[in-house]
Amino acid sequence: MDGGALALDDLMPWSVRPLRLGRAWVMAPDAASLRARWNALLRAGAKEREALFGPTRARTPRTPVPRLPGPAGSTAATVRLEREDGPCPEPVRVLHSLHDHQWLIPDHRLIDAARPELWRVWDEHQIHLVEPGPAPRSPAPEPSFTALLPDGHSPTGRPGRIRPLYRRPGGREPNLAPGLREHLARRLGTPVEAEDLLAWTAAAVRPGPAGLAVPLTADPRVWRDGVELGRRVLWVHTRGARCGDGSRPRLPGGRRPYVRATLPERPAPGWLRHDAEEEALWVGEGRIAPVERGAWEFEAGGVRVVEEWFERRTAPAEPGTLEAVRPRKWPREWTSELLELITVLTLVDRLRGPRAELAERLARGPSVGTDELRGAGVLPVPPGARRPASVLDHREEGPEGQLALL
Repeated sequence: MDGGALALDDLMPWSVRPLRLGRAWVMAPDAASLRARWNALLRAGAKEREALFGPTRARTPRTPVPRLPGPAGSTAATVRLEREDGPCPEPVRVLHSLHDHQWLIPDHRLIDAARPELWRVWDEHQIHLVEPGPAPRSPAPEPSFTALLPDGHSPTGRPGRIRPLYRRPGGREPNLAPGLREHLARRLGTPVEAEDLLAWTAAAVRPGPAGLAVPLTADPRVWRDGVELGRRVLWVHTRGARCGDGSRPRLPGGRRPYVRATLPERPAPGWLRHDAEEEALWVGEGRIAPVERGAWEFEAGGVRVVEEWFERRTAPAEPGTLEAVRPRKWPREWTSELLELITVLTLVDRLRGPRAELAERLARGPSVGTDELRGAGVLPVPPGARRPASVLDHREEGPEGQLALL
């Protein structure tokens, strides 16, 4: 790590491994399919239910598990799944991979490794940094930021990390190196809030020799401009949920993508193509325009994001499985989501220029390096900061309705 950059692992020391679902049918691009899959599971007899469920070493229909913590998990029961006869727990919106918004059944009985520590601190204040796994023979992919609960899936196929901004519900106890905000506030002569540091990270993060790194400036003007830029990055990534007035990101008039020719009812994999000259995205005979080259070619871990998004919604499922329970026709909502994805990727791509300019200013100006942070006692990070905080201010239900002990 160079002397002017802080390892992301030291900046946000508490991280959580990705979720391990164990069965793909518990996540889908639409909530209605999840409810239909749940109903199909419950209608099945005992043997068929077991086969449809997809048992693993971690989960079977007989596995006793506690309810997921937090409001999102409160609609699930805790009786063993083999005796379940109630309605589907209310699906929740989650971030799959780095830019794909999907739906998940928030039921601990269905998920091999749900990472309850994430659900415990997920609320209207939380922002997650999703760090992809390292890409073979290429720099580390850039992180994404979300107000949703992320599954942490990495397009590189290698496990990444999920780093929540706050260690406790209600936006309490920032997940930052202890003493870092206070030290930067003294150096910069201005208060430094947790969200300021995350915004700075969104603007300044870069690949380093040992993973992602965040250079820190000692110039108050560069800091102010970087935080302002980073807040726009966070606003775009979270699709307006954080760091703004609640409005959704939009492109200027004349550059907003619209459906120019109706998309087919049953598109298939391989039907997606881009015409750079026309700035048009073709879905079979359907056409969306304008779609800038930067959005079409936007990659994460060597995978084109738009193509991967489309493939997840059109790839055939094995007949007779719960994954095969899906919309018979392309839902209108998916077209709206595709337009929003194109908008987000276009705006993120356009922010690369301002971020590069910030990097140049950083290279020319004074910095707060790791040697300085060691001298100030900020580094090394204490081991306790790398572990989840204890959350003891609310009750959690264990298996079969028992009180869970935290």
